[in-house]
Amino acid sequence: MPELPEVEITRRGIEPHLKGRTITGVEVRESRLRWAIPPEVEALAGCKIVSVKRRGKYILVDCGRGSLILHLGMSGSLRIVEQGTPAAKHDHFDLTVGSRTGSHTGSHTLRLRDPRRFGAVLWTEDDPGAHRLLSGLGVEPLSPTFDAKLLHSLTRGHRVAIKLLLMDAKRIVGVGNIYANESLFRAGIHPRTKSARVSLERSRKLVVEIKKTLEEAIRAGGSSLRDFVHSDGSTGYAQQNYRVYGRTGEPCRKCGTPIRRVVMGQRATFYCPSCQK
Repeated sequence: MPELPEVEITRRGIEPHLKGRTITGVEVRESRLRWAIPPEVEALAGCKIVSVKRRGKYILVDCGRGSLILHLGMSGSLRIVEQGTPAAKHDHFDLTVGSRTGSHTGSHTLRLRDPRRFGAVLWTEDDPGAHRLLSGLGVEPLSPTFDAKLLHSLTRGHRVAIKLLLMDAKRIVGVGNIYANESLFRAGIHPRTKSARVSLERSRKLVVEIKKTLEEAIRAGGSSLRDFVHSDGSTGYAQQNYRVYGRTGEPCRKCGTPIRRVVMGQRATFYCPSCQK
């Protein structure tokens, strides 16, 4: 599943092609995604796109009189294609925009490709932050609000493993499995450490490493392990720099000890038994 860096890269890729432009057409080829695409989406022609933002793993397209809420699901991607580009088998949704005033760039289309149909195209005329899918989301890890004191407070009284807490979107949104593994290695914290046992000092180190890990992944274009591609169809290379994720049995890049793999919360977890305590 695309995680925060991949969603942020997608947002940055599509924003310049959408912001300030007027929607000229919408085509829904398959409405049965994770949730059915509401009929209001097909009536957006004439709306001007005000902004393209992100909240957690959701992309929010402000259309003036309401907002599209987009999610990539397990295998989805959003691409910018030339208007009239033939649709492929799994291309379920198109949003076409016209030329920007004074621009020499013509019309083009935002296209959702989603082979497994776990993604979403939803609509709200209210504050998208109040939507049932977004209202309970936790703190953004790249925001100034996310600091050592906040993380330390989130861990108090919880016996759940720190790795699982990092992946709990009700507390911290969007870190995901890959980057939780990488951040914990960089902070020297064993993924099974009880959250309540993470001190303020270790929380400070972990916050720094979470931010660094996510920012470096964004600069690397995200992780293209299976289906993720950028809005122009290119791929990221963050996976080339993994320190532990997916490296079972390989030597730790820091100490040479073989990387171990366990399953936590039904997700693969990778760590170095020497570097992480």
